Amino acid sequence: MNCELKHALHCAVLLTWIFGFAYFCGVFSEPDEAQDVPKNPIERYGYFWTTFLLVLRLASLLVLPQCLCNLLGLVLFNAFREKVALKAAPLLSPFVCFRVVTKGDFPLLVKENIEENMKMCYEAGMENFIFEVVTDRAINLAPQQRVREVVVPTSYRTKSGARFKARALQYCLEDDVNILQDNDWIVHLDEETILTTNAICGILNFCEDGKHQFGQGVITYANGEIVNWLTTLSDSFRVADDMGKLRLQFKLFHKPIFGWKGSFVVTQVAAERSVSYDHGLEGSIAEDCFFSMVAMKHGFTFDFIEGEMHEKSPFTMWDFLQQRKRWLQGILLTVHSRQIALSHKLWLALSLYAWATMPVTTLQVFICPLFPLPRCLPFDFALSFVGAVNLYMYIFGVIKSFSHKYRNSTWRLILYLVGALLTIPFNILIENLAVLFGMLGRKDQFYVVNKDVQTV
Repeated sequence: MNCELKHALHCAVLLTWIFGFAYFCGVFSEPDEAQDVPKNPIERYGYFWTTFLLVLRLASLLVLPQCLCNLLGLVLFNAFREKVALKAAPLLSPFVCFRVVTKGDFPLLVKENIEENMKMCYEAGMENFIFEVVTDRAINLAPQQRVREVVVPTSYRTKSGARFKARALQYCLEDDVNILQDNDWIVHLDEETILTTNAICGILNFCEDGKHQFGQGVITYANGEIVNWLTTLSDSFRVADDMGKLRLQFKLFHKPIFGWKGSFVVTQVAAERSVSYDHGLEGSIAEDCFFSMVAMKHGFTFDFIEGEMHEKSPFTMWDFLQQRKRWLQGILLTVHSRQIALSHKLWLALSLYAWATMPVTTLQVFICPLFPLPRCLPFDFALSFVGAVNLYMYIFGVIKSFSHKYRNSTWRLILYLVGALLTIPFNILIENLAVLFGMLGRKDQFYVVNKDVQTV
């Protein structure tokens, strides 16, 4: 089956699923007489509780813009093309610096991944590249022509007091540290990120095109050894999110209206130095998201990069929770920052508040059957649409993430899909706990997730 046929089948299944889910939820049918739906809820519940029930349901639609973008991204763009073709000879490509930022806690992991990624670059035919490891503690990389280790001095302070990863990233941009030219490109990777030939080809095409200053592509989490199946299956949603919302915002708007991630980030040196990472503490918890908002404010443009990179999901439930908690706190600081105008962060704010209200909106599963409200077809369909799209995201994410594992095995695919659906309650629980811990906990800490398999 070719990629065009796969995409057509996927679109047909997605649309059928949305309307089928709405029908199953009773959106198009008359309410059950046994349910005793009041014609005037104010008479039964009073003004206060009626208002509370209405606000509760309206809060559930804060995520609607994300769902619409995910739907359009998954329908408008083919996600099943397996090979990215180079548009120009790699020998003529611009200079690329692959930058890895680390605290230095897992030197062996960094060394092994640098070696593997360099092999991948050579196999792709790259010549104009270097790997730069920026670390708080020296990891003593072996001297190589294409590898540079940058140790951030403990005495280094940014002008605004940026901390954590933002501080290290800013140190690289200082005049006496930076060795790159304005027209060179930086590819930001995490410690555990593994390149693929498709990702390298996509990066080279993006840099050669030169129309946009920033770009990002898809990251998958199911390649190689899977340490924790629960967290890996849960992260299948993020893969679909990259293919949907992320792809749409960069392909259609060329803006990070919902933000972006911190790895598989490609930036032009001059643009990155102009935006900088020096934005104080509020820009240090989710430095990637804050950076994207400032870059959009400055008028820089973004594009989607074809190909995918491989990373690992958190190995423990605690790391999974702490990772989500940090993201929530970082986005919260970004949305509430006075450095960024509301016009630039409006859609990100809706996304944040949809997440922040999860502990309340999740209660609807129990409250709605007990306290029914009069039917409203557009509103009810919108709620079922949100549920249908979010459920499908897990299914689509599994299909994309595990495609290398279930080839020629329908039963294995079914097993992965069932596993992903079974992780949804776990994911909802973790997201709710992350909100509670994030809102109530300190917002000046940067939790580092352990991705070194050898230490687990």
